[in-house]
Amino acid sequence: MEILQNLFERHFQSPAEHAEPIQGQLGGSGRTIIRLSNDKFSAIGIRNEVREENVAFLEFSKHFRKRGLPVPEIYIEDLNQGAYLEEDLGNTTLFHFLSTNRSGENIAPEVEDAYRRTISALPGFQVEAGRDLNFKLCYPRASFDSQSIAWDLNYFKYYFLKLAGIPFNEQALEDDFTVLTEFLLSADRDYFLYRDFQSRNVMLRGNQPFFLDYQGGRKGALHYDIASLLYDGKADLPPEFRQRLLNNYLEALAGHIRIDRDMFMRHYYAYVYIRIMQALGAYGFRGFFERKPHFLQSVPFALKNLRWLLHNVELPIATPTLVSAFENMLASEKLQRLGSEVENTTVRIFSFSFHQGFPKDETGHGGGFVFDVRSLPNPGREERFRKLTGKDTPVKDYLIQEESVHQYLANAASLVDASLDNYQKRGFKNLMVSFGCTGGQHRSVYLAEQLAKHLQNRTGVDVVVRHLGLEKLAL
Repeated sequence: MEILQNLFERHFQSPAEHAEPIQGQLGGSGRTIIRLSNDKFSAIGIRNEVREENVAFLEFSKHFRKRGLPVPEIYIEDLNQGAYLEEDLGNTTLFHFLSTNRSGENIAPEVEDAYRRTISALPGFQVEAGRDLNFKLCYPRASFDSQSIAWDLNYFKYYFLKLAGIPFNEQALEDDFTVLTEFLLSADRDYFLYRDFQSRNVMLRGNQPFFLDYQGGRKGALHYDIASLLYDGKADLPPEFRQRLLNNYLEALAGHIRIDRDMFMRHYYAYVYIRIMQALGAYGFRGFFERKPHFLQSVPFALKNLRWLLHNVELPIATPTLVSAFENMLASEKLQRLGSEVENTTVRIFSFSFHQGFPKDETGHGGGFVFDVRSLPNPGREERFRKLTGKDTPVKDYLIQEESVHQYLANAASLVDASLDNYQKRGFKNLMVSFGCTGGQHRSVYLAEQLAKHLQNRTGVDVVVRHLGLEKLAL
């Protein structure tokens, strides 16, 4: 933390006054990601102990920016400390934009436009930037080769199939893995493969998509990245939506290279399968092995994609044992139960007045926090704010200017984040957080809203907000 603050002050010539952990962008990585800011500047600070990953990300970022591609600017770095600062691209991921602008399979047109813009930018990375990229910097492999594929397939076999109790003939499955690997490697692989091109790694700022987390990139086939985006687990894109976007991608790709659509499609679904298996291996490792149950929430969506593939796609190679394993997965009662057993942790956030009593825990869990915010500056003492609430812009502007409010919120968010990490690991389903002030109208409402905003992009979390003081005023 201190090294990131030092980097901020060195670059901007002024100290960071606020520090906010960014949980939504952590995913399954071991990095620390923090937003540092003051009243003039904001940046994202990264700490990562894997030097090779840092070198790859920093050098790729510089290369991509020279090519005019939408990636964050790197402000300052200290490789010896495993730390760097990058441009702050905001809070809206493509996944969040999708999630908040859909109703079941009905996806808003502006979301499809965002996906189209994202897909249109992808060939710039794969083709143009890949032409003179230094692939010697790639980590852990310079290309998506037989070794890379073997790692993914074994990850799937040992951390998903075996831990989920799916029966299979090991030698016959290895034979199918060999057939699949040889087929995957028969595709043209002379491009940049982003590796983790999924909706949580795309930030939307205005109408412009920006791209993150390409430190695992390497040389490989074009098919893998578009398969990663369109079969992105919890994004749960409808088949017709995926097909339109695949057509958009092929049209965009044709603006960079000559593309044989039939040849591309010959290999495409094999790459869809390998990407799904890689993801399932990750879900199994984090969920079954490390016992972090929220990672298993994506399994039902992966199974849904596998069911569609088995019913609608026939690969030009025979992998009967692998197909049988997929079918056994779809028939598994253990995996079928994941959809109902692995629920999100619900964080219930209340604002209230101490004069009216504490919020009641309706879950029976009894855990959580009550924060007394009466020590903070009180807008309610000023006539101009008397009829307003902590949701109104003048009140928010007043509180935003108070350093004590920022510090209080940062401390409260840190405590809640730590508890939520533990709750999710242990499978607890409810956490209650309450902010109390004198009237339950200004400070408590503002902090409750800000904490909800802080948690809104966090994986495996549902947020419910109630303002008990405002509810009484409305009666």
